[in-house]
Amino acid sequence: MDREESVEFARKLVEDIVSFFGENIAVEARAEGEIISLAVESSDLNSILIGRGAETLRSLQYIVSTALHNQGAALTHVVVDIANYKKQREDKIAEKARGWIEEVRRTGDSHVARINAADRRVVHRVAAEYSDIRTYSEGEGRERHIIIAQASS
Repeated sequence: MDREESVEFARKLVEDIVSFFGENIAVEARAEGEIISLAVESSDLNSILIGRGAETLRSLQYIVSTALHNQGAALTHVVVDIANYKKQREDKIAEKARGWIEEVRRTGDSHVARINAADRRVVHRVAAEYSDIRTYSEGEGRERHIIIAQASS
C-alpha cells in the first residue's frame, strides 16, 4: 500500500468507525512527512469520540495505526484530531508551560509536571523558546514526567 493508498485507507477507516455511532461525518486526511493527519469535523459526538482525558481519541489513533501496519502500509503513524481538540489542548498546555516557566524563573525552583507524552512534547517546544530554561523527562511508562528547570542548575 503506497502513501496515497495509506492516507485513503486511514480516512475511510475513521469514517467507518464514526458511522457506527449513526453519524456521517466528513474526515479530512493528508500526509505530512511520515505522518497521516486525520481531522474529524465537529459534531454531537465530539465528547464520545474524544473521551475522558482523550483516551478514546488515543485509542482511535492506535486502531488506525495498527490497521495500517497490518495492511503493510507505507505510512503507519497517525494523528487524529476531532473538532480541533488537539490544537485547543496544545494551546492550553503551552499557556500552562509559560506559567510554569515564569514560576521557575521567579523562584529558581524546578517544576515537575506529570503529563502525557504529547503534552510533554508541547512543553519541551515552548521551553526551547527560553535560553535560560531547560526541560527533561524522567521516569518510565505512566510514571514519566517532565522537569522544567533553570538552565544554570
